[in-house]
Amino acid sequence: MTKKTIWVVDDDVIYQIIANKIIKRSELFANVQSFVNGKLAMDMLQTAVEKENETPSEVPDVILLDINMPVMDGWEFMLKMEYIKTICNKNIHIYIVSSSIAVEDKTKAKTYADILGYLSKPLTLIDLQLIAAHE
Repeated sequence: MTKKTIWVVDDDVIYQIIANKIIKRSELFANVQSFVNGKLAMDMLQTAVEKENETPSEVPDVILLDINMPVMDGWEFMLKMEYIKTICNKNIHIYIVSSSIAVEDKTKAKTYADILGYLSKPLTLIDLQLIAAHE
């Protein structure tokens, strides 16, 4: 199994540190990158997709996406993903990782074909193993 690139998009810096440590300790992914809001991640993703033929490894394989963030939340990010899908050659798998227990959020996540799962915080090694196995 080839190790993939994973992005953590979450405004909670402490959670980012914890998630990054779990991801690195798991040794399931080759590269991890973090963003404090959806806009920063989307800007980087758009740039990476536009340069995809030159450096395909910069486009993530997996995105762990929080819902509630400033600037651009997870749902706004998913709307922008509709455009990204039209110009990207890579299939990016997205998982919602949220502290929200709202049924509406879980139901809404199911309406997006690109969201492969809804995970509750905190992220666990078992979650990562399931994500990596799906890849």
